[in-house]
Amino acid sequence: MATSSPSPRIAVYSGTFDPFTLGHEDVVRRAASLFDQLIIGVAAAHHKKTLFSLDQRIAQVQAETRSMGQVSVLPFDGLIMDFCAAQQAVAVVRGIRNITDFDYEAQMAAMNRKLRPQVETVFLLPDAPLQCISSTLVREISKLGGDVAQMVSPHVAIALQQVQKRG
Repeated sequence: MATSSPSPRIAVYSGTFDPFTLGHEDVVRRAASLFDQLIIGVAAAHHKKTLFSLDQRIAQVQAETRSMGQVSVLPFDGLIMDFCAAQQAVAVVRGIRNITDFDYEAQMAAMNRKLRPQVETVFLLPDAPLQCISSTLVREISKLGGDVAQMVSPHVAIALQQVQKRG
């Protein structure tokens, strides 16, 4: 009797990733070790004025995750639970840095469970030295001429410098 192989356990890690930080990268590594496949969903984020275009953000994430075989990067628009359904994901991964993130993400997880109960939310903490990093702070520090080398990859740091030079 032939046995069917189990379905791959697919998770989605979504965000605007404007820019993709070392904290994001840490969460990706942790999540990739827990699931057969991790799809990074880069949000179109029409409601936000992003520093980088959707294509630039996708390229940044792809560059930083290229060596991770079970990780893929896709754009998405709309509800994350609809994207999870389209990707046949069993979980959505959320990085949390502090209690403020947890409060917000717990509320989102409860709403997402109402929309799609079969998709679990998994919270992951980045490594302690990375917990203070946020894309918002990285953009602000870069805009003011500060050094973001300990917060983003060299590739992303160069992209930030180029954006700031163009003003």
